[in-house]
Amino acid sequence: MVTSQTEESDSTSRPLMWRRAGAALAWMDLKRFISIRWWLRWCKRSLIQSGRLTTILALLGLVFVRIEDPDLLRLIRSKTFDTYQQIKPRPYLGTESPVVIVDLDEHTLEEIGQWPWPRNQVADLIDRLTNLGAKVIAFDIVFAEPDRTSISMLVDEIPGLTPDAVETIKQIPTNDAVMAAAIKESGRVVLGHTPLNVERTHAGYTKTSIRGFSGADPTPFLERHRFILRNVEELDRAAAGRGVFSVASDRLDGIVRRVSMMVTDSEGIFPSLSLEAIRIFKNGRTVIAKTNEGGSVESINLQILRPVRENIEISTDAFSRIWVYYAPHSEYLSQYVSAADVMLDRVDPNRIKDKIVFVGTSSQGLFDVQATPLDPALPGVEVHANIVENILTNTQLTRPLEADTLEVLAAIVIGIIMIVVTPLLGARISMYFFLGGTAFMIWFSWDAYSTRLELYDPGFPVIVAVLFYGFLTYAAFIREEAQRKQVRSAFGQYLSPDLVKKLADDPDQLALGGEMREMTFMFCDIRGFTSISELFDAEGLTRLINRFLTPMTNLILSQSGTIDKYMGDCIMAFWNAPLIDEDHARDACFSALLMIDALDELNAELEREAIEEEREHRPIRIGIGLNSGEACVGNMGSEQRFDYSVLGDNVNLASRLEGQSKTYGVTIVIGDNTVRLAPDYAEVELDLIKVKGKTEAVRIHTLLGDPSLAQDADFKTLKEIHTRALITYRSQNWTGSLRAMNEARAKIETMKGKGLVHELAGFYSLYEERIAEYKAAPPSEDWDGVFVATSK
Repeated sequence: MVTSQTEESDSTSRPLMWRRAGAALAWMDLKRFISIRWWLRWCKRSLIQSGRLTTILALLGLVFVRIEDPDLLRLIRSKTFDTYQQIKPRPYLGTESPVVIVDLDEHTLEEIGQWPWPRNQVADLIDRLTNLGAKVIAFDIVFAEPDRTSISMLVDEIPGLTPDAVETIKQIPTNDAVMAAAIKESGRVVLGHTPLNVERTHAGYTKTSIRGFSGADPTPFLERHRFILRNVEELDRAAAGRGVFSVASDRLDGIVRRVSMMVTDSEGIFPSLSLEAIRIFKNGRTVIAKTNEGGSVESINLQILRPVRENIEISTDAFSRIWVYYAPHSEYLSQYVSAADVMLDRVDPNRIKDKIVFVGTSSQGLFDVQATPLDPALPGVEVHANIVENILTNTQLTRPLEADTLEVLAAIVIGIIMIVVTPLLGARISMYFFLGGTAFMIWFSWDAYSTRLELYDPGFPVIVAVLFYGFLTYAAFIREEAQRKQVRSAFGQYLSPDLVKKLADDPDQLALGGEMREMTFMFCDIRGFTSISELFDAEGLTRLINRFLTPMTNLILSQSGTIDKYMGDCIMAFWNAPLIDEDHARDACFSALLMIDALDELNAELEREAIEEEREHRPIRIGIGLNSGEACVGNMGSEQRFDYSVLGDNVNLASRLEGQSKTYGVTIVIGDNTVRLAPDYAEVELDLIKVKGKTEAVRIHTLLGDPSLAQDADFKTLKEIHTRALITYRSQNWTGSLRAMNEARAKIETMKGKGLVHELAGFYSLYEERIAEYKAAPPSEDWDGVFVATSK
């Protein structure tokens, strides 16, 4: 009857209680949301402690650095593009190439003679190449000084000549004149110029094929030289074109990657040798630089008049440079023709016909070698040949105008992804985002290069991804270490070392903010502590308390319990927090039984010491209260100081049950919920009682032993008798109840040494006193058997 009323009351009041609790929590959440302090804490936790704020600031700084584009980033970018060319160089064109190189190689220098040759001999080379059908003859050589080997220039130094003979000899054309005539007759010769880092007053013949620009003046953006060394003016005037053949290597590592198509000095703007060779090859008339409003170059246009009017547009960067797409030198060697073979008529005309012929040298002694992405020592003339092939075969590498912007955006995106994902999902999961993001950027860059010949640098975004992933992972590691340290500091005093280690390894198991959880609570107190304390001074009493608390604490910790606090001689503990413990009720029951055994050993030691010291011994007796149910667990206290503790009615009930252990003459009193969660332990019901501070009756039990005792046949018989005694008691059958209690006492005598069953003898004495009182003053007919406790 009493039980059903209690359950009905619980079932009707609990939903209302939870609704009120839910409303209160919602109001707290709303107050928290509009609280400036909450937002400050959120910023501290989500931005500062996670490392996000640092990385956001770092991302902004890195974007600024990328915009400034320091040498290190440019070198990384250049090396990346070098690697692409090494993996996939430009295919060798073979006989389809529009270019051939006439090489002043070592073999030529041995057969024809050391360089420089007399200009009439160079004229002979021009004539032979013209007769072989060369469409353009471009010299990667400058003829800056007059040829002093001409007979007409040496005549004054020859003794014994008559004046008439001297005059006749002086009428012989000079070697420069012979070469100029050959150049003019060929009509397809492009002579080379080279820059010098010196100041000169005589500029020479400065006519240029660059006739202007379509936008603003590009001069500030062009490769500028103090002086450009030109050929003997007679030769330059005879040539169809003139171009600068020197190539500037990267100042960071000396590699030739980009070559300027236009350069400038104080005399004007001049084309490169390769650009001029293409102009003559295509019968172009002039070169126009297409520039924007700021003057940076967008492209170079060749105006072609024959055979049809058209324009050839050459893509360049803002400084009129093009990226050279190299073919392997080992394959390119077949496009080399020894100059000796041309001079001695040993060359197949088909190798020269309709080709752009570059005349240069591969001889190491003439010092015209360049480092390229594919070769550490490439003949300089081959650089020009590669440029011409790039332009004429539409295999020119380009770096799109939007490349820098896209690379910065890619870095920002991958940076933001790392900033958001790494602290949120952890290093393992975010590693997939990191690898996926970097792999995509590398793939995109490689695909643009290999399919469209466009250059996008994955280096900067990848660097950002690596730095941020590494930093945030390290920050998470430091944060986790700090959490572990905090956990060890916070829980080391009231959790077992194994549990502290487990909690430190996985701090996510903590719910430090407070949560409702079903738990089991224990209160353990020494009975009659005042009388015991009279036997000791302050120091001795402290040692006694420590000797008592230490083994009790160790036993609780060994069974996954958590020490909440010590209150003098009282221990408060709980199970199922901070770590989940599915068997929290069983573990608490087992801990209580172990504590009884440990207390017997401690009392034996204390008695032996008292005998040795010839002083009085008073054994320690304890009472234990266990109860299970929901409670709020978490960090509780002020902002300055807090403890990990529990709060709730079920906690208070455990304390009240411990207080009733003395009343009922037993050591361990447990609540009905604990019995339900640990049904295999040996227990018997004690009473229906209204403890102080509660308006509803609760059913209480006493724990007598472990599951092995619960299966004992004698205990089962005893429990049956005990239950009959309570039933007859509540039905006011006093005689039947007393008879059952006497029968139970007799059974207890046969069970000595089995658990704590002997404690029931004192319990039955309590009930006998109650029955005597009820016989004298019978309760009302509707009495429900509930006992109202007047003390805690």
